[in-house]
Amino acid sequence: MTSLFEPVHLLGQTLPNRVVMAPMTRARAAQPGDLPTAMTARYYGQRAGAGLIVTEGTHVDALGKGTAFAPGIHTAAQVAGWHEVTKAVHASNGRVVAQLGHAGRVSHPELLAGELPVAPSALAPGASVWVAQADGSAELRECPVPRALTTAEVSRVVGQYASAALNAVAAGFDGVEIQAGAGQLVDQFLRSGSNHRDDAYGGSTAHRARFLVEVVRAVSEIVGAHRVGVRFSPFLTAKGMQDDDAMRTTLGAVAGLDVAYVHLAEADGDAAPPVPLAFRRLLREQFRGAIVVTGGYTAERAQVALQSRLVDMIGFARAFIANPDLPQRLRHGWPLAQVGDAPVFGHGRDGYTTFGAYDQELAAL
Repeated sequence: MTSLFEPVHLLGQTLPNRVVMAPMTRARAAQPGDLPTAMTARYYGQRAGAGLIVTEGTHVDALGKGTAFAPGIHTAAQVAGWHEVTKAVHASNGRVVAQLGHAGRVSHPELLAGELPVAPSALAPGASVWVAQADGSAELRECPVPRALTTAEVSRVVGQYASAALNAVAAGFDGVEIQAGAGQLVDQFLRSGSNHRDDAYGGSTAHRARFLVEVVRAVSEIVGAHRVGVRFSPFLTAKGMQDDDAMRTTLGAVAGLDVAYVHLAEADGDAAPPVPLAFRRLLREQFRGAIVVTGGYTAERAQVALQSRLVDMIGFARAFIANPDLPQRLRHGWPLAQVGDAPVFGHGRDGYTTFGAYDQELAAL
C-alpha cells in the first residue's frame, strides 16, 4: 500500500514524502514592488519538511495582479526576494516550485495602475478583490467588466509566462506550477462560460485549451517539461466560473499536456463539491504524470486516496499555517495546532512565522 510518507520521484528528484504544501495567498509582499521578504523566506523555510512546497500565486506581469499585497515574479527585485526563499527551503533540504499566475478579469484598475483587467471575453466575473489603501489597509472592490484580449495580445501574455519561468530558474526554484484554475486567466480561457471568443482561442474545447497548451509549451522550453505542473479546479464555480461540461473540458485540456504533474483543487474554503469517480479514473488513464489533489484532506482521507492508486500526492493548505511541521505531526499522530484568531492575510509576522513545531510546544509546557 502506498503511504503518505513513502518517497516519490518527481521533478527529476526523489521527494521524501507525498505531502504537498498547497499554494495559499498570505498577502505579505512588501510594498511598493510586490516583493517577497526575509519574513517570506522564513515562512517557507519553516515548512520545508513537506515533500513539495508550492508557493502562493505569483503574478507573471504587473497587469496580472489580482489582490493587494500579492508577490510578483517579473522584476529583478522580486527575483532577488524569491532567491532568498528558495535558499531558505533548500537549506532545510526542502523542495519548492513557484506557482505562476495571471488574474485576468478577477482584478481591478486600482491594482493595475488604472488599466482595465484583461480577459478572453468582456464578461464581468461577479467577484470582488482586495485593493490596498494609503494607510496600508485593504478594501474590497467589485471587479469591473474587463477588456477582451486581442489575438496578438494573447501571444504576448504567453511570453510573460515564459519570462516568469526564466525568472523562476534564476531564483533557484525546483520547478514551476501553472495556475490553470481558481478563476484566473488560464481558467477563464478554458471555461465555456467565460470564453466567448470566435478566434483560434475560443469555441471548441481544443481551441479554448490552446492558450494553456501554448503557455505550457513556452514554460517547458525554459525549465523542462519534467519540472512543470499544472493546477486545475474543474468543479469549483466561484468567480463566475461556469462550464457546459467541466469533466470534458478538463480532460480535453489534460490530453494535450506532457508535464510532471497535474494538481487538482477540489475545495475552496468550505466548498467541497463531489469529484466524480469516473473523472478520477479517466484522468489516471490518460495522464502519464503524477496526480496531486488538495481539498480538506485529513491523514486518514489522504491514505485512502493514495491506496486507490488514482492519486500520487496529497496537498494540505490551511493545516500548514499553524503547523509548520505538519508532515511530522501527521506521521506521528500528534495533535494539530489551530490558527485561532491569528491573521491569515496580511498583518506582518503574526499568524505567519509565529507558529512553532510540536516539540517546541512541548518545551513551552
